[in-house]
Amino acid sequence: MTDYQAARLNMVDSQLRPNRVSDEQLVGAFMRLRRELFLPERWRTVAYVDDDLPLGNGRYMMRPMVAARLVQATMPAPKDTALVIGAGVGYEAAVLAQLAKNVIALEENPELARIGRAALVDHRIASVNYVEAPLGSGHRQRAPYDVILFGGAVSAIPDEITSQLAEGGRLAVVLRQHECVGRATLITRTGAGLASRVIFDAATPLLPGWGARPEFVF
Repeated sequence: MTDYQAARLNMVDSQLRPNRVSDEQLVGAFMRLRRELFLPERWRTVAYVDDDLPLGNGRYMMRPMVAARLVQATMPAPKDTALVIGAGVGYEAAVLAQLAKNVIALEENPELARIGRAALVDHRIASVNYVEAPLGSGHRQRAPYDVILFGGAVSAIPDEITSQLAEGGRLAVVLRQHECVGRATLITRTGAGLASRVIFDAATPLLPGWGARPEFVF
């Protein structure tokens, strides 16, 4: 077993399983993906630590436990289409690709998208499509989505994005007001309405530019 394989197993056994990550298909996805390949080389030795990893310019790769619990809450199915907003280096999109049919990885930073595309090629994952565009409007061209996941915390969610949820669709996000503790939240569309429930607390960093804005509502 390589050092990375041992670290991956330790991540699952010490970070995911003790924190209520119980879906075996999801756990299998975390075991298959070489998380280190989704990071710049200087960060690969700490790829499996229990923390958010800095990617530069205020961007982070989410803590494994937080990413796993958010994905688990959305209960992705093999027929589902998913959207990851702020996909960054693509790790969460790759996790979803193991569980859903198609994934749109929306990212506005070309360097992070480049790293993500390379890692997806290394894993031979063809069901993730990177879209380089501003994050605030989602990606209406492929809507509606069964699953929407945010790759970082936000203070609130624009109506433009919640409107891209399919009937019965699930959106998972860490909602956070500046320095306050974030609340990992699951939002579900039922008819014309949205139901919301808090899943757990999380200190996930805010996506740059996604602090409080008066036009953002939920």
